[in-house]
Amino acid sequence: MIQYAHCIVLLCGKEGIPIYDWLLHVLQEEYEQIRVMKESSRGSVRLIQHKATGQKFILHDFAGNAEVYRKLLDYTCPYLPTVYEVAQKDGKNLVLEEFIQGDTLGFLLQDTLFSTEETRKIAIQVCRALWVLHSIGAVHRDVKPENIILRGSEAVLIDFDAARFHKPEHESDTQILGTTGFAAPEQYGLSQSDIRTDIYAMGILINVMLTGEHPSKKLAEGKMGRIVDRCTHVNPQRRYKNVLRLMEAL
Repeated sequence: MIQYAHCIVLLCGKEGIPIYDWLLHVLQEEYEQIRVMKESSRGSVRLIQHKATGQKFILHDFAGNAEVYRKLLDYTCPYLPTVYEVAQKDGKNLVLEEFIQGDTLGFLLQDTLFSTEETRKIAIQVCRALWVLHSIGAVHRDVKPENIILRGSEAVLIDFDAARFHKPEHESDTQILGTTGFAAPEQYGLSQSDIRTDIYAMGILINVMLTGEHPSKKLAEGKMGRIVDRCTHVNPQRRYKNVLRLMEAL
């Protein structure tokens, strides 16, 4: 029995039943869908609600590798959503995750830009989230405004469906994932993505928050522009070594 805040989910009440089947049963019986947040050929992200308590959660239902979600079961960070449960069966995954209440940067950027100080604060918080991921050997690979939610004064980095663990023995990624404009050159098969791939995306993010444009069209002015320029070098070795160095620069 695992308790999630105000709701209780029974995961192993019958000996021999895989956790995936139990979780699927509990989700069908005790939860209701509010809406589909995202859907693709790989799977879906849905907002669900516990019928008895009304508490909301995010449910990821997708095919592929859920190893990063599974590792995050052991970590808590104010700038990352809490992962409550991960179940896998025959290549299919169910991930129950904290629902973050707030607006995405993507939504906010439709109507406004951010000041230098606001951008600096948000970027540092996202870097702290990335530091947790990078410390366990994972790369997010899809840092973008739509994957950052402002929860009050906190920026929360979400969606680890494209995340993967860095594997030094591989020359390139086994699957090309990411968002055009934010994906680093190595994500297109030039080499394997690593922590500097997320730093590249951070540079794009910072520039978009300040100017509303990709740095190739309009580079931010002053020191922030120089930070963006270093983050987005085509050669990963010329970017910041890690997010701690980027935080120092910010």
